[in-house]
Amino acid sequence: MPVHTRTCHICEANCGLLIETEGRRVVRITGDADDPISRGHICPKGNAIADLEADPDRLTSPMKRVGNDWVALDWDTALAEIGAKFAAIRAAGGAAALYVGNPTAHDFALGMQTGALKKALGVRGVYSASTVDQMPHQLAQYYLYGHNALFPIPDIERTRHLVILGGNPLASNGSVWTIPDVKRRITEMQARGGKLTVIDPRRSETAGIADAHHFIRPGSDPALLIALLLALDEAGLVQPGRLAPMLEGWDDAWAALRQFRIADLARACGWDVPAIHALAAELGNGQPTAIYGRIGVSTAPFGTLAHWLINLLNIATGNLDREGGVMFSSPAVDVAGSSGPGSRGRFFSRVSGHPEVMGEFPAVSLAEEIATPGEGQVKALVVIAGNPVLSVPDGGALEAALDGLELLVSVDPMITASSRLAHYILPPCPPLAKDHYPLLLAPIAFRNFAKFSPALWEPLDGQKRDWEVVAELAQALAAAQGINLPPPVQPREQLDRMLQKGGHSLAEVMAHPNGLDLGPHVPRLPDRLFTPGKTIRCAPEAVIADLTGRFADWLARQPEPGLVLIGRRHIRSNNSWLGNAPRLAKGPDKCIVLINPADAAAQGIGDGDLVQISSAAGTVAAPARVTDEIMAGVISLPHGFGHGRPGVRLSVAKPGVSHNDLTLRTRIDVLSGTAALVGTPVTIGPAFAVAASGTNG
Repeated sequence: MPVHTRTCHICEANCGLLIETEGRRVVRITGDADDPISRGHICPKGNAIADLEADPDRLTSPMKRVGNDWVALDWDTALAEIGAKFAAIRAAGGAAALYVGNPTAHDFALGMQTGALKKALGVRGVYSASTVDQMPHQLAQYYLYGHNALFPIPDIERTRHLVILGGNPLASNGSVWTIPDVKRRITEMQARGGKLTVIDPRRSETAGIADAHHFIRPGSDPALLIALLLALDEAGLVQPGRLAPMLEGWDDAWAALRQFRIADLARACGWDVPAIHALAAELGNGQPTAIYGRIGVSTAPFGTLAHWLINLLNIATGNLDREGGVMFSSPAVDVAGSSGPGSRGRFFSRVSGHPEVMGEFPAVSLAEEIATPGEGQVKALVVIAGNPVLSVPDGGALEAALDGLELLVSVDPMITASSRLAHYILPPCPPLAKDHYPLLLAPIAFRNFAKFSPALWEPLDGQKRDWEVVAELAQALAAAQGINLPPPVQPREQLDRMLQKGGHSLAEVMAHPNGLDLGPHVPRLPDRLFTPGKTIRCAPEAVIADLTGRFADWLARQPEPGLVLIGRRHIRSNNSWLGNAPRLAKGPDKCIVLINPADAAAQGIGDGDLVQISSAAGTVAAPARVTDEIMAGVISLPHGFGHGRPGVRLSVAKPGVSHNDLTLRTRIDVLSGTAALVGTPVTIGPAFAVAASGTNG
């Protein structure tokens, strides 16, 4: 039986796979020991590709919702009907919107078609998973380095101290950091004398193998980061070294930071002052150190401020653009070099006046744009590879808004919590009939590499690849309005041109089916900077204003009483879209609430009890696990559940409850528009009369 070399497309790790097949059936999937970055590593998600390929609930033709029933259509009919309905909506003055989900970042060919769809829809700003995930990274990078795609990457292979705030790479396989086999790499770092420090409100899987773990109050990361900078300053350990001539506004940044007191900051984040000084001394000891913050830092009320501060810490200790610190990649396809640097505030949302950030509006504002009457009200929406009802705060409100649309088109292979509300579902073919190249993920890898995985086979008759679905949808919408769009460029041709611009070619990359190792990162500053003077802009006006205004006001109120909610991830899940894979769904219930023994005792909750959790957005119920792995004052409910809504057709997925039926649309990072999923105020108690499946608010 043939064995195909492949890259796992599911998460950011991009692990190499060997897929043994018989006809179109997947017989076995194993890790590829010859892959230069994953070295044979494979996680449960890689094996679950066989489930995705053979899922009996996967749609095989376009579907039209007629009442509560679904009717299969051929592609020509479906696209013609969608085009006609869309043209009528636009002629009547209705506006359109586009929501792009996370899997789009894992499909290079699909991502190449969204521009044409935007033009056909007539939209400026889009909505996407970026503003419920990583936009603070991008905005901080835009401010500091002049381009939103310049991600500083922890150099784990050479560092002596890796500090992780709000990240759990053992569960996520890395996040905004392509790093397969992360557990073994951490172990190798520790074996050569390196240290791992994890700062998180939960003793996560990654914290479980760390040399040091510290609890922190959710959302208070800027307080700790400022305190660490001030402690470095007091100890005379601020040493940017060769970066010093590049630092624009360095003194202005420090003038703003020195308005705060370490004691006040320590109280806000739940640390004591000596512990802050001790960690600062380690960070400033001159050893190669990498400070990395992720989802718990990004999805908080001060996400952009926190990522600016993380960058300042790496600069202050001389660890930016340093071997063993955080470095910039030299990818085969330079996304930063071939795209615009980014933007903020070129235009604003209709209802609440949110500024666009990198061409996007906050996902939290989508519901109000649909539900609020007036000129520009969204009447038609296209969702690509997304499940916003489960992924965006206050899912109940968004669900109600989507149900009121005149036209909702979902590009999705399944009937999910979101696509069940669509008027039309356009399903792409299974994953192994598609090419793969890590266009957006290779540039954030721990090491430079390139790898192209050709499709194992062609789509079956009547099936289309994602990029073909979106390209044909764009053409249909445009034609119905009398707009001429140029024909789409074949993705392989476009990728080849992008590779050639960087000195490679698709043929060269394909000649290395296990992957082309392009070596470790090298220092790239100041040449890599996109700022006009090749400087690092250390004191962006908007960030300093947020620091001295909104953050200072927040600090004065700390500590605030009450219980707060955080999310969590699991190695056997991936956001909301892998619940129907039997290999991942099996095992103990994952949708459980973690609660500290002190909080459980105060509320009369025992281990295994069904509990009711309420916020201003809604109420859900789930079983509790009483554990000291979660700090007092905090509870944790995983993201990615809520499949029990009426009309969902996922026969394997365990329903659970949606974390985002509790999060609030009003809690955002105002700079980036990113949802503040971390630290939602909640109450909890025994669920005496609440169904185990939970309720929506």
